[in-house]
Amino acid sequence: MSVQLGINPLTWTNDDLPTLGAETPLETCLTEGRQAGFEGFELGNKFPRTPAELGPILEGHDLKLVSGWYSCELLTRSVEEEIEAVQGHLTLLRDLGATEMVVCEVTGCIHGNQDKPVHLRPLFPAQRWEEYGKKLTEFGRYTQSQGVQLAYHHHMGTVVQTAEDIAHLMENTGPEVGLLLDTGHLTYAGADPVKVADRWAERINHVHCKDVRKGVLADVKNRKTSFLDAVLAGVYTVPGDGCVDYPSIFSILKERDYSGWLVVEAEQDPAVAHPMTYATMGYENLRGLAENAGLL
Repeated sequence: MSVQLGINPLTWTNDDLPTLGAETPLETCLTEGRQAGFEGFELGNKFPRTPAELGPILEGHDLKLVSGWYSCELLTRSVEEEIEAVQGHLTLLRDLGATEMVVCEVTGCIHGNQDKPVHLRPLFPAQRWEEYGKKLTEFGRYTQSQGVQLAYHHHMGTVVQTAEDIAHLMENTGPEVGLLLDTGHLTYAGADPVKVADRWAERINHVHCKDVRKGVLADVKNRKTSFLDAVLAGVYTVPGDGCVDYPSIFSILKERDYSGWLVVEAEQDPAVAHPMTYATMGYENLRGLAENAGLL
């Protein structure tokens, strides 16, 4: 079974900084994404949130629902409270055929705060890894019973950001918790995405493909900017347009029989990085890389 190629609407419009692409309608995102070649979309802030509304829209564009971000707060909520909070989102994903849910612990997160330098992100309370892992596993067992698997998204500006954080998370959770491999966030965090992919390949069930402009990364780290200011500076781009070693990563995924989605999630300022141009470049580059690795 081969992989599928999807895209996130961040190419056109940004959830964390809604002024970016605010004027761009959902219709434009879907039309251009399909025109570029993508088979599916992840959710964004312009998507209707009921199956009855969103289903016909996606069907009209011949697109699948890939997944959608869920802000988890298990550091401060009980598993029962989290299960109650997720119901609407889980129903939308399940009813429209998405089999993975992107989940990220957002307690204390700063990635959406443009005034907060990203190096001041919250640290995971070390004494709570075991407790948290059990809770997340239980939550994952529940969503799995509903036909949707968790894909944990390590993310800049959150409590799970580094390779070490990911190791603690994976070691304290069961197979009910999958790992979303995000090549761009790993690179920004100072990790080697090839090594992380190799170590946790059996747990990877979703992949976000963003590349990193090495010179911009060095500059924003030197200036100690916020995550959003780094995005505006152009730290991220589409796969094949930066320094990430995709051939090695995809070779590992092929060896471990990965057959999920490869999703272009490369947030940039759409006023600077023309969305259709970058969507097309992202699709062509990603398809070529996947084909060369035997994933397609």
